[in-house]
Amino acid sequence: MVSAWQQKKTMAANLIFLTVATANSEPAARLMIDSLRAFGGELADAPFWVFSEHPDALKRLEGEQTRILPLAVSSQAAAYPFGRKVAACARAETLAPTGTRALVWIDPACLVVQPPVLFDLSTDFDAAFRPVHIRNVGLPSTEPLDPFWQGIYTALGLTDIPQTVTSFVDGQILRAYFNSHAYAVNPNLGLMNRWYEHFQQLVSDEPFQAAACADERHQIFLFQAILSALVASSLEPGRLRILPPTYNYPYNLHTRVPADWRAAALDDLVCFAYEECVIHPSVMTDIQVREPLRSWLGARVPRELP
Repeated sequence: MVSAWQQKKTMAANLIFLTVATANSEPAARLMIDSLRAFGGELADAPFWVFSEHPDALKRLEGEQTRILPLAVSSQAAAYPFGRKVAACARAETLAPTGTRALVWIDPACLVVQPPVLFDLSTDFDAAFRPVHIRNVGLPSTEPLDPFWQGIYTALGLTDIPQTVTSFVDGQILRAYFNSHAYAVNPNLGLMNRWYEHFQQLVSDEPFQAAACADERHQIFLFQAILSALVASSLEPGRLRILPPTYNYPYNLHTRVPADWRAAALDDLVCFAYEECVIHPSVMTDIQVREPLRSWLGARVPRELP
């Protein structure tokens, strides 16, 4: 009989968490890693890889299960928002040891507050994602392809994608378009390196950029749109786990979340994003924060944004 300790060790060994950090984002990255260690349950001791173009500046983050790894990014990718994120995922996929079943990306501005066990893909799934929070650059399934999505689909050799998602906050039915605060992908499929290749291809495509990415919004979310199209077109629907709303909960959009889905307490979530929001418990008056999370946050989070 396999003991609970052995099950925990096996689960943690099957996956690797990863993120990108700079000297400026080190405090957020530290808080995020510490939250996994404190509240991650079976996954609290999982390896965590932090990629950086200046790894020596982040040595203080290193620990027994936390590694700081150098990151090289092409000039084309580095010039675009989130290009380093794409490059880091591709690099992690290349470095992943044999037997790794899941690479789990998590943004620095996220916290884990319950064991994120659905990121463990085991042998049942090849990826785990949440739908996007709001439509943004997403395309409703009833509308024809616009130049942005047409260019992406063409680059991937697609004519269209039948899969749809319903955006969490504004409830729109969109062609497959996934949130990227945190997600899990099987590194054995090579999707992350394909993502990086297609991303570099499209950021270097001057006609596509002039026609479809001339505005900042499309430039920012190009990485996410490519990833969504790649995942949706590469996996059988049954191999893609759609995560519940307790994952990647958008605390930064909390007041806009429909009442039926709005979290009553931070502790009821598994992980959440808090972009540019203060998360000191004395300031978070719009959501409950119970113990022990309340004391944990109060001891680590400043009352004001730096």
